[in-house]
Amino acid sequence: MRVVQWSTGNVGRWALRGIIDHPALELAGVWVSNPAKNGRDAGELAGVDPLGIRATTDAAQLIAAEPDCVVYTAMADNRLTEAIDDLCLLLRAGINVVASGPVFLSYPEGTVPPELIEPIRQAAAEGGSSLWVNGIDPGWANDWLPLLLSGTCQRIDLIRCSEITDYSTYDNPLVLFDIMGFGTPLDHTPLLLQPGVLSLAWGSVVRQLAAALDVPLDSIVEHHERYPAPAPFTAAGRTIAEGTMAALRFTVSGMIADQPVLVLEHVTRLRPDLAPDWPQPVGTGCYRVEITGEPNYVLDLRLTGGDGDHNTAGVASTAMRLVNAVPAVVGAPPGLLTALDLPLTTGRGLVSVPGRRVTNA
Repeated sequence: MRVVQWSTGNVGRWALRGIIDHPALELAGVWVSNPAKNGRDAGELAGVDPLGIRATTDAAQLIAAEPDCVVYTAMADNRLTEAIDDLCLLLRAGINVVASGPVFLSYPEGTVPPELIEPIRQAAAEGGSSLWVNGIDPGWANDWLPLLLSGTCQRIDLIRCSEITDYSTYDNPLVLFDIMGFGTPLDHTPLLLQPGVLSLAWGSVVRQLAAALDVPLDSIVEHHERYPAPAPFTAAGRTIAEGTMAALRFTVSGMIADQPVLVLEHVTRLRPDLAPDWPQPVGTGCYRVEITGEPNYVLDLRLTGGDGDHNTAGVASTAMRLVNAVPAVVGAPPGLLTALDLPLTTGRGLVSVPGRRVTNA
């Protein structure tokens, strides 16, 4: 299958390497937003040997190449309208898309107004193409991971899906400082903590679990709390001043009456010793699924990249969740897909065997 990689940022570089290595995929082109990357070899951008495929800022050129699928990893958090326009353009041209955002499209029903979704559905219908938005979180760590575990339960009273991690090595200043608000005064309200934004981003996770498990939710409730830096320190290349936000905990909970039944939780620190009473990870970062019922479960998923860093692993797994799903999305009926619409996606063809090249990050 011929695939175009759309952007070469944190996630995009990993996706590009994944496409290059995948035995069922052929790289058909690379789109970049930065003019300085225009014309550069795709292999150079991926950190591998030259491939003879040049990156371009010309979207029309890549659309005209008629790829089977685009792996869309361009930033969407702060450019929702532009991202949706991009997706509609590709879908209308008959190109299937797997994307890392906008994240609410992973399961938009009940999360966003129908008029926001309808242009995407219409574009997919016109082009006979499919869109699937996913990743690691929102994504696999809180859709198929808890659903697989739920299949061994006799009774479920509560499911809690948590990301518990140190973000000090996460290489995305825009997300850390502008969107999440680390290093800002506690009376400042960053984009992520504006009313309704948490439910917009992670309500889709909760509603998808509810749909999969036939849970009639009454409401979605969000909550957050912040922890101040006890003294100045440096993290992610910035000085975090004393008294500014250094750790963040939030939940988005699906409720039946006044009882939470499906909970999405994030516990994010810029230093491991901060907020010691909050949940602690296995290692320096993990995803955790807790099921209260019969039986009770606590499943900790520790992730580590080849460089030893958990944030590297998180970015890589987001990219590969998309890349490995390309064949299933290309083969799916046209429309806006969710994780519930696709078969189990595996690492088919990715086991290392003598003679098959796998790039190193």
